[in-house]
Amino acid sequence: MKAKGMNKVMKKNMEKTNVMRILDQKKIHYTSHCYVDTGVISGIDVATVLNQNPSQVFKTLVTLGNSNTNYVFLVPVLKELDLKKAAKSVGEKSIGMLKSKDLLPLTGYVHGGCSPIGMKKQFKTVIDVSASNYDAIIFSAGKIGYQVETTLKELKQVLRFELEDVIVD
Repeated sequence: MKAKGMNKVMKKNMEKTNVMRILDQKKIHYTSHCYVDTGVISGIDVATVLNQNPSQVFKTLVTLGNSNTNYVFLVPVLKELDLKKAAKSVGEKSIGMLKSKDLLPLTGYVHGGCSPIGMKKQFKTVIDVSASNYDAIIFSAGKIGYQVETTLKELKQVLRFELEDVIVD
């Protein structure tokens, strides 16, 4: 309850991120959420502070395939990416997580503030199929402390993605 009220107060002073500007430019309907200066670290903490269902809050993970190709996966913050399922979903023999030090130069985003929208380059993106269970999903707005919420239908207008089962059972 406290987190929800705090979120409303912070929205009034919230700055626009590049992700929000892209969504505005494309006339994509979204809701913004902010949790700046709350000491939040994990995706589960983000869901708690925003008073949202953690199954509906997604983290953005960047991987590197065996073929030296990068891929982006969105998975619920409560779950882990199944690397075997993820590799299969993108036609790779294997994939691994991108090293943290390589994230900013590759995507333009820092760890904890990585969004699938507005990366330096568009990478093949897979969203866990569980996203289709919700009217909207919440994910990073491209800056630590900022999240956006939108429907998959709206997201399709600005991001090419596939829905696949890519989480650990």
